[in-house]
Amino acid sequence: MAVESGGNVEGSKLNEEVVTSNGVRILGMGNLPGRVAVHASQVYSANLHNLLEEYWDKESKAFKLNLEDEIIKGALITHGGQIVSEAVKNIK
Repeated sequence: MAVESGGNVEGSKLNEEVVTSNGVRILGMGNLPGRVAVHASQVYSANLHNLLEEYWDKESKAFKLNLEDEIIKGALITHGGQIVSEAVKNIK
């Protein structure tokens, strides 16, 4: 990390991969914070896709909302015009 300003690992070089004599790989990727956002977005979108796909009924082309399902209980905020999320209800 922070390889642009010298790094925090001896031997790191900007935008290079260094393999030491002990077989350790040192990656000197520049602009590491700029790369994290891409991966965070990919992980978030994959999680959202998997959540929606889990409850999507392909035959009826509708969501299966089992209100007793633990995941649905944790993700659902409103239903039938009412706030059903206990976490949201308790916000003061």
